[in-house]
Amino acid sequence: MGVTTVAVPSVLPRTDATRVFHALSDPVRLDVIELLGDGEHCVCDISDCLDIAQSRLSFHLKVLKDAGIVSDRREGRWVHYTLVRGAFDDATAALARLRPRSRRLLTLTAGCCD
Repeated sequence: MGVTTVAVPSVLPRTDATRVFHALSDPVRLDVIELLGDGEHCVCDISDCLDIAQSRLSFHLKVLKDAGIVSDRREGRWVHYTLVRGAFDDATAALARLRPRSRRLLTLTAGCCD
């Protein structure tokens, strides 16, 4: 019995999925996402709530924006950030595609890895 490889279509192209999961891998960015879960916030409010310098926060917001997780809008000299709901739907679907598709373990045939 051999191992069959199946091409699984991705919801997100691999580079987009990599960018999203990288963006989710930092505690500060997770804090930002959690805060924005309540709705739109001005960058100064995010900085105050998380007690983080705006220059450092700016880097993290750029990573989140480049990954498509947050969007921004300008109002005068202030920038307001909000979550992009579709990004979470896409990330959830991409993660679901990585879930094991079979509950049984494959038994390797004799001589497979000799």
